[in-house]
Amino acid sequence: MDFTFNVYSLFLIFSGSIMLFFSWYAYKKKQGVVQVFGLMMLSNAIWSLAYGLELASSGLDQAKFFINIEYVGITTLPLCWVLFCLKIAGKEKWYKHPLTLSVLIGVTVTVTLLVWTNSYHHLHYKNYYMDKTGEFPMVYLVPGIAYKLFTGYFYLLLGYGSYLLIATFRKADPIYKSQNYSVVFAAIIPWITNIAYILGFRPVGNLDLTPFSFAATIFFIAIAIYRFKLFDVLPIAREKVLDLIQDGFLVIDKKNRVIDYNNAFRKYLTDPNSKTIIGTQVETFFPEQKAFFEFLETHQSGKIELHIASQSGPVDLEADILYLDENRLNNDATIIKLQDLTHFKQESLRSQQQTEELKKLNQLKDRIFSIIAHDLRGPLVNLSEVLKMISNNLITIEEFKELSPILNKDILYTTDLLENILHWSRSQLKGYGINKEYFDLKSMIVNEVNYHLPSAASKNVQIIQDVFPGNIVYADMLMIQIVVRNLLSNAIKFCYEGCEIDITAVYHKGQMLLSIADNGMGIKKEALKKLFGGDNISTRGTMNEKGTGLGLMVCKEFMERNEGRITVESEFGKGTTFHLFIPIEPTSGMG
Repeated sequence: MDFTFNVYSLFLIFSGSIMLFFSWYAYKKKQGVVQVFGLMMLSNAIWSLAYGLELASSGLDQAKFFINIEYVGITTLPLCWVLFCLKIAGKEKWYKHPLTLSVLIGVTVTVTLLVWTNSYHHLHYKNYYMDKTGEFPMVYLVPGIAYKLFTGYFYLLLGYGSYLLIATFRKADPIYKSQNYSVVFAAIIPWITNIAYILGFRPVGNLDLTPFSFAATIFFIAIAIYRFKLFDVLPIAREKVLDLIQDGFLVIDKKNRVIDYNNAFRKYLTDPNSKTIIGTQVETFFPEQKAFFEFLETHQSGKIELHIASQSGPVDLEADILYLDENRLNNDATIIKLQDLTHFKQESLRSQQQTEELKKLNQLKDRIFSIIAHDLRGPLVNLSEVLKMISNNLITIEEFKELSPILNKDILYTTDLLENILHWSRSQLKGYGINKEYFDLKSMIVNEVNYHLPSAASKNVQIIQDVFPGNIVYADMLMIQIVVRNLLSNAIKFCYEGCEIDITAVYHKGQMLLSIADNGMGIKKEALKKLFGGDNISTRGTMNEKGTGLGLMVCKEFMERNEGRITVESEFGKGTTFHLFIPIEPTSGMG
């Protein structure tokens, strides 16, 4: 090969060699953005070296050989440029899509092959010849249709990459302005140079100054990397780290205007897709947070809780405020970290509720054991002692007959107590089944009334039931039976002699309303408030009948298990009415 070197070819070969070295140096650092920058330097190095050798060639065939090598760099340079800009902007997902990357690589390979095979189709260059009218021989190129299309594609990638840089650096912190300006300025140089070449402004004949301009571009970016520590100070990494953090970050100036934020901040807005965050008063995003803004006015660092409305609903936040005074980086800025406390508060509330429930259950357990130890043991001991006295002939039959009514009451009390303890304990077991079915309410009421007639007759209490046949309900019949039994037992217990108990049933808002009313002694207001809590103290009946206070707790539990409810109305001295709301059809989603 015959070469005639000139100042332009030597400059390109020299700068290309330097870029070749730096491309290897940058690539081996194994950092994403820097590696792509190294590939971009490699593309420009190939273009510069080959163009330098083309300018030093004296024959057309030799120049065409180096033009083919040039296009390896020319076609890969815009690809590397846009990948570099996408990485800086944090938009790697765009080119990681298989179709997008395939198109970019496909265009690069296709154009390169068109140049290499141009002599067969002349699509890229219509013609070229060696022009020897200038200072040194240069190839004169006549562009073809493929050349023009590639030029448009070249400008498209160059423009898109430049837009990404400007858009990214425009919202970056002022601390990075030196490197930002150097990169943006570097991105503009090839535009100016190549447009001038296309428009025919060629101060050195047919010499294409575009590779020179790209050399300048890479030089300025290299300054930003190694002088301003573009990837050490790392505005790009800073933005990526902030975006990966789940907590919201907000930076405001001394006038409470937003000057920076991360993506996590958007989830606390009523409009997460808002495009007017930068420059907006922070009061716009946190209205009615008087304590928060009073804290900001003090220009002190600290924490304060906020309760705001976001698109996803009410949110509890902890704002960690860091005010940067004159001894810090920037005395006009305040950094606010927003941590979502909603989940923690819900967990805390749930834990508190569970603690209260466990506390109540533990108290109830202690009470049940106390009842078993005292109230259950007492009647059994009395019965045992009487039986011993009879067997030892210590009392007569007549004396036993006098004691039998008392013993009978004790046995009935003990039976009711054991039954309630058993039913409540079973209801607390996990997996305790409910056998819901349709049944006739009247039949069940009649059976319970008949069961209680003896105890009602002993106090001359009249039970009147006015439930029509065919009133069908849907529930666990045994549970509803236990509820009615407890209520009737209580009504008789608190009735005076000659009182009346009325039982009625009517349809009410899709349920059966069963009412059991008496005109007995009634319930005091202070006792009424804690009637179903299990912590009420048992009250003696009108004839000194004993009770445990467990029955109504069992009633409430069983009604809720059957998707029903129980309420009470009472006036002390005038009587009490219990209302049972029983489903008549299966509740949605329940069996």
